[in-house]
Amino acid sequence: MSKALDASEDRQVTRDGQRPRHLVRTLLHSLREYKRETWLTPLFVMVESILEILIPTVMAQMIDQGVSGGSMPAIWKFGTILLGCAIVSLFAGFMSGRYAAIASSGFAKNLRHDLFEKVQSFSFTNIDRFSTGSIITRLTTDVTNVQFAFQLIIRVAVRAPMMVIVAWIFSFRISHSISMVFLVIIPILGVGLTALSLSVHPIFEKVFHTYDHLNNIVDENLQGIRVVKSYNREEHESRKFGAVSQRIYDYFCRAEHVIAFNWPILNTCIYGAMLIISWMGTKQIVGSHNNPALGLTTGDLTALVTYAMQILMALNMVSMIIVMVVISRADAERICQILNEVSTVRDNGHPIADVPDGSISFKDVTFRYSEGSEKPVLDDINLDIAAGKTIGIVGGTGSSKSSLVQLIPRLYDVSSGSLEVGGHDVRDYDLVALRDAVAMVLQKNVLFTGTIAENIRWGNPDASDEDVRRVCRLAQADGFIQEFPKGYDTYIEEGGSNVSGGQRQRLCIARALLKKPKILILDDSTSAVDTKTDQLIRSAFATEIPDTTKIIIAQRLASVQESDEIVVLDEGRILDHGTHEQLLRTCGEYRSIYESQTKSQGKGDDDDE
Repeated sequence: MSKALDASEDRQVTRDGQRPRHLVRTLLHSLREYKRETWLTPLFVMVESILEILIPTVMAQMIDQGVSGGSMPAIWKFGTILLGCAIVSLFAGFMSGRYAAIASSGFAKNLRHDLFEKVQSFSFTNIDRFSTGSIITRLTTDVTNVQFAFQLIIRVAVRAPMMVIVAWIFSFRISHSISMVFLVIIPILGVGLTALSLSVHPIFEKVFHTYDHLNNIVDENLQGIRVVKSYNREEHESRKFGAVSQRIYDYFCRAEHVIAFNWPILNTCIYGAMLIISWMGTKQIVGSHNNPALGLTTGDLTALVTYAMQILMALNMVSMIIVMVVISRADAERICQILNEVSTVRDNGHPIADVPDGSISFKDVTFRYSEGSEKPVLDDINLDIAAGKTIGIVGGTGSSKSSLVQLIPRLYDVSSGSLEVGGHDVRDYDLVALRDAVAMVLQKNVLFTGTIAENIRWGNPDASDEDVRRVCRLAQADGFIQEFPKGYDTYIEEGGSNVSGGQRQRLCIARALLKKPKILILDDSTSAVDTKTDQLIRSAFATEIPDTTKIIIAQRLASVQESDEIVVLDEGRILDHGTHEQLLRTCGEYRSIYESQTKSQGKGDDDDE
């Protein structure tokens, strides 16, 4: 199973991989107002680096002219220059660090904002491509890694090459032969580090895909913690989590085994270069007593050793950058997958800004969740609904009732045919205008952290307190709200965990009523309330929003039998439609459901007696 998952991840990596140039271009769009700090950082780094490179030359002059030459004025002169260079270098280093922190933090802030905003624009088709855990990982871990790599690039990646090039030029001025050592060492180190980066990059790509899987397990476990505990499946969930966590551990171990060669290669080059420089330098100093033309002094050797350390430490920085960039490249690819994702639901060039009424017309509609699906989810749907009518939709599990209504506000787009609202194809409307005209109340209702009043005002942010209370009374929610110590100021925990399922449904219905939509869709949204409350809510719809088109999906036929028309779905096709009485006469499937529910209700009444 693990091998199969590895193969799946390999295919994912190949499919989603992007060229580095495209990655950089996409990511840099998020710099925006932090471009100034991004440019100032390398500028101060250049000043800092140049001064650090000048210091060994000044020190060599102080040693040769002041210490070896016995000249105190020379010591004061070059000492003062050294102090000035050190102070300016320190200031430049501080400023480069400050601007690098501002630029990288601002870049990460904008990147998270762009990712979140992009996700908000996705259709359900786009969202289906990414799991919840994957999106969370990209907004957190991936962005943090890219932020750190960005900071290294604008600061250290500028400093290191400059130190190598300029320090080599200064060392070349001192001794041509000794400076050639660096020209041999640098390619060896470069080849070794490049080979390491190419080997470790695919492993890190797998690591982050596995992180997505891990986050999905955690999210699923926490969302369903009550089910886990009621079935005593804690040990099973722990084993499942442990298996994925172990895979991440194994991947990191494999990556670290490769990266571990970084330091031996680096140290071999550093100490090898130091030995060669010391041997050649000493030989030239000794030889200069017999042949002054060699011209290498003790100060020169000191400067060469310092330059050697600067060059080799700069190469050390380069190796660190390469490792971090290798890691962050996998993160950058995953981030760009979201940033470059094109929503399947978009406005056309000149969208209609107003929905005239709540009439709905399905014309030869076929729908598939993916283009590669052989069997459509909805097939040849033809249905006309007049504005203000109440339509019931019934059918067995998997009959695509929810899929049908999700096409109306363009959560998905039809695969073929057309769907019209208010006499116009839904694809011709401005998305905001269309969705403002449609309110959906789902079976799995979602409440957000905040007070009850704040949740209700999602339907209308400008609604007064009286408007909020009025719709709650209509939704039969005012009674239990008043029982809370803080009433409408009661704080709703994450996911509405501190209210019951029936209470959540009624609060969401109140939220939809406050919106005063032209189309109201209830997707089995009264399943958790009793029959009497269900009846009171439906009566409120008739009085409060008589001109609103109401579509009610229900398992209980009692919730829809008073509808103007009832549609019976079976495996994505309309089996029959008509009033309750008509369907009892003409539709065997509907009659079977009605009889089974009637018998069940009668049996329950007998038991009560």
